[in-house]
Parts: sequence; C-alpha cells; structure tokens
Amino acid sequence: MKNISKISTGLLIFLGLALIASPVLAAVAPDLFGINYAANVGLGTKEIRDVASKVINTLLGILGILALVIILIGGFRWMTAAGNEEGIASAKKTIAAGLIGLIIIFFAYAIVLFVFNVVGKSVTG
Repeated sequence: MKNISKISTGLLIFLGLALIASPVLAAVAPDLFGINYAANVGLGTKEIRDVASKVINTLLGILGILALVIILIGGFRWMTAAGNEEGIASAKKTIAAGLIGLIIIFFAYAIVLFVFNVVGKSVTG
C-alpha cells in the first residue's frame, strides 16, 4: 500500500509539472531564417541598386581625389623643375595624365548615373 501511494504521489507531481510546462510549448519562436532574416540580424532593407550606386559613387569619388592628387604632383614637379626641360616635360605628362583621368572618371560617373536612372525607371514603372 505504501508503494502505491508513493507511486501515485510521484505520478501526480510529475503530471502537475508537465501540465504547468505545457503553455511554454505553445510559445512561437522568432523566425530567424525567414523572409525577414535581414531585419532580424540588423541588416538594412535597401535595394541592391541603392547599395551598388553608393559603392560606385564612393569609388569614383576616391578616384577623382586620386586624379587631383596626380595633377598636384605634376604641378609640384613643374615648379621644382628649375628650368630643366626634361623635368618640365615630365611634369606636363603627369598633369595631362591626371586631366585625362578626371575626364574618364567624369564620363564613367555620367554613364553610371544614366544606367541607374534607366534601370530605376524600368523597375519602378
């Protein structure tokens, strides 16, 4: 008789604890790998066109600064050539290369801007 009361008491305690824990099973886990994955992990919600446009604009800006530095280096060489014709010719070539680089960068920016505007209009209607 003592064994039956011990077993029934243990069974009642076990069932009581099992029933208390049941609502926890009904809780919904956050969907980390669904359609909102980027928002759940803290990534932005921007489109790839916006990201690509910013990356390209940043790179073209850096290249523009580099071209201006090349032009400044050419000007510095010209000023320090001290009348040496070879030094002046080298400085002129450096300045010309910097100017050609700036022109190429300007046209690259214009092409990228045109392409993104055309793609943006065709995608958004």
